[in-house]
Amino acid sequence: MNLSNLLADRAREYGSKPFLLFERQPMTATAQTKAQTPFQQSLTFRELDDRVNQACHFLDRLGLSRGDVFNLHLPNCPSFIILWFAAARLGAVMMPTNVLSAATELSYLLEHSNSKLAFTTAEYLDTLRQCQQEVDGLNKLILCDPYTDSPDKYSFEAKLQQQQCTPWDCPVADTEMAAIMYTSGTTSRPKGVMVSHANYIVAGRTVANAIELHDQDRHLVVLPLFHGNAQYYSTMSALLTGASVALMDRFSASQYFDKCIEYQCSVASLFAAPMRMILAQAENPAHRHNPLRIVIYAQNITEQQRQGWHRRFEAPLCQIWGMTETMGPPLMNPLHGERRNWTVGKASGDYEVTLVDESCNKVKQGQVGEIIVKGAPGKTIMSGYYNNPQASAETIRDSWLYTGDNAIEDEQGYFRFVDRKKDMIKRSGENVSAGEVENVILQHAAVFECAVIGLPDEIKDEAIVAMVVLKPEHSIESQELIDYCADRLASFRVPQQIVFAQTLPKTSVGKIQKHLIRQDLLALK
Repeated sequence: MNLSNLLADRAREYGSKPFLLFERQPMTATAQTKAQTPFQQSLTFRELDDRVNQACHFLDRLGLSRGDVFNLHLPNCPSFIILWFAAARLGAVMMPTNVLSAATELSYLLEHSNSKLAFTTAEYLDTLRQCQQEVDGLNKLILCDPYTDSPDKYSFEAKLQQQQCTPWDCPVADTEMAAIMYTSGTTSRPKGVMVSHANYIVAGRTVANAIELHDQDRHLVVLPLFHGNAQYYSTMSALLTGASVALMDRFSASQYFDKCIEYQCSVASLFAAPMRMILAQAENPAHRHNPLRIVIYAQNITEQQRQGWHRRFEAPLCQIWGMTETMGPPLMNPLHGERRNWTVGKASGDYEVTLVDESCNKVKQGQVGEIIVKGAPGKTIMSGYYNNPQASAETIRDSWLYTGDNAIEDEQGYFRFVDRKKDMIKRSGENVSAGEVENVILQHAAVFECAVIGLPDEIKDEAIVAMVVLKPEHSIESQELIDYCADRLASFRVPQQIVFAQTLPKTSVGKIQKHLIRQDLLALK
């Protein structure tokens, strides 16, 4: 089974049943702008299958062929899903990117992935034009206008309507690559996770089985489609079971439960940061009457926040743990039985999970160890990192995926997340490599050395704080350095605070001791 056959099968089985309900939520007008009008669109299973066939014909005319990579630099919209499955049916590979990425970040991804085409909206077109000047092989930019019933005649939507919808036939093996999902690592460069057709199906099936998803369920999707979460857990599980998806163009804390009730969504997936933002809204008794039967979420929230969630919304929570590399979530709290949401649950699906020490020996129950996940590369776990055999070999050893995350297992088999072995920062659900931020700061002429640390943030998981040592006889204001980063990094990677120091604590071999810096910064709060 590949993605193309899966979609065709569901189109035959469910036909005119709605699969995708999309809404661009209106934004509040300012003195300079007009209020945005709501835009809604729906696609049945059959209509989606037809659009995917049309997109295949269009991509073929653009010269895209089997094995070619193209970029989706798009916000949440139907065009994203159409092009995702068109790539799969064509035997091509989609490479989605965060629309907040700066041109320098995006250029690396486009170059490294060998992307030939890029799809974007007018809002982000200038960024891609900057990239096109730097990236060899990026031949064409295609404009999408997904928020109107009358698209520009040169846009992707208009071109799509001109194509025939006859089935496109290109037999694709389930182990062939369908996507490259870049994820920040411990080094200064992101790594591209190779996602196969089988990976997508295993991820969706793991979630669907765990939460007993059925064809009357509807996912509320507010997380970005360029993330594995919205692709793996929500879209794929819905497609596999004949369920439907209510896709919002963006996350809105104030409208979250209003949209949940309006679209009658029974399941949802969230991160801790948006959950805290929802809890920060004024209480509305009507939100208690929502149809959610389960909300899976990643990253821990406090016991007080969990209690507040249940009191206000009565929407059952289920904490999970997974990575882009693991496809499905290897650890989940059970749907039935004891749900310990202060843990990330037990091993789920076909995954085997254990904890090891620095010597790769299994640790005893109650001891901290690195989470490693056993699976079949290219099926239950990633096959590796794109064009990075060294990182692939370091991460996957004898079918065990070494995650870099530390946890403790209790006597009942529940895992409690402890910390990240990797030097990573969580910012509003996004993985931020401290090394990426440090490399930008170090490029400033006034900076001698720096260390970037994540500190607890009540709303957005962690705040990014940089401790900076300036070169002799140089001076700079903290805001100037923050602005310097903002010009070169996506907004979620920009430090919120700069702290100047005379020196940084180091080991005898010159390694910066970040744990001591973290202690000092916490003491200053």
